[in-house]
Amino acid sequence: MSKLFESIIVGDLEIKNRIVMPPMCMYSAKEGCVSDFHVLHYGARALGGVGLIIVEATGVSDCGRITDNCLGIYDDCQTEGLSRIAAAIKDYGATAAIQLGHAGRKCTVNVPEIIAPSAIAFDSKHRTPREMKLEDIEAVVDEFKNAARRAAEAGFDMVEIHGAHGYLLSTFLSPLSNKRDDEYGGIPENRARIVGLVLQAVKQVFSGTVCLRVSADDFLPKGNRPADLAAMINSVKANGIDIVNVSVGGVVPVSIPTYPGYQLKFAEEIKLLTGLPVMAGGLLTSPEHMEEIVANKRADMVFVGRELLRNPNFPLFASRSLNAGCLWPNQYEKAALT
Repeated sequence: MSKLFESIIVGDLEIKNRIVMPPMCMYSAKEGCVSDFHVLHYGARALGGVGLIIVEATGVSDCGRITDNCLGIYDDCQTEGLSRIAAAIKDYGATAAIQLGHAGRKCTVNVPEIIAPSAIAFDSKHRTPREMKLEDIEAVVDEFKNAARRAAEAGFDMVEIHGAHGYLLSTFLSPLSNKRDDEYGGIPENRARIVGLVLQAVKQVFSGTVCLRVSADDFLPKGNRPADLAAMINSVKANGIDIVNVSVGGVVPVSIPTYPGYQLKFAEEIKLLTGLPVMAGGLLTSPEHMEEIVANKRADMVFVGRELLRNPNFPLFASRSLNAGCLWPNQYEKAALT
């Protein structure tokens, strides 16, 4: 029996296999609202056999969106469209998750100001953010809470808190972007404080499974390494982390060496040091490689991004390659390869 196609329990949620579609921005929203494209896009991957689908970065506020064409979950009127996505995912056999995020200093939406833990621009092409006051931090925590409530109302089984890639929560975690000298800066436990508060707030209104996405390495000498992220995760994991989605980079402009599975070693270290299940990946395309990762317990789930953009039915072909015996959808049975 293929380990990749075994079901897994995460929190109180049973997921049919270990293949994850990670959040990938589609830049197809209007005023933060879902379009027909989104429903078709995510529904197709569910029909294609993915176990867990995580809807793209969805802003908890207007200035929390990355671009003008990114999804939002900051207004009750956006819930109906998001519920269409969740329903399409679940109707075709996958588990529905949504990534809740705040762009922070990487926001390019036409808003009066952008915010971050410290007034440091990401690069010369981005605006300089305003350093957040304590009341700003409280407001952002409330925005995540309200977003999680809407996610529950829309029918999502899991929410992923976006603490990676140099967006707002990620910039609190990294010493390269967080130069505060109050209770939200300095030592790792302080830098993780806002993540702990967000988790607490989310769990008050969302009874489903909670994932935290992190960038496990900043790739600069004074930045975070996996052991640093693990320590911060350990300081807040009692607040409700069921699984960690491990990525890397994005906090500062830096070149990252890439190859199939290049993020795996970081996920392995996070898994070892936190005792939490992890999702891992990075340019994975081979079913055999994915099988090895899961079978050897290097990660609990694997995320497959670009390959799923190329081939929405990738899991069905992977099942055949691994002799896992997954059934094709009834409508497509005549096309199944035997």
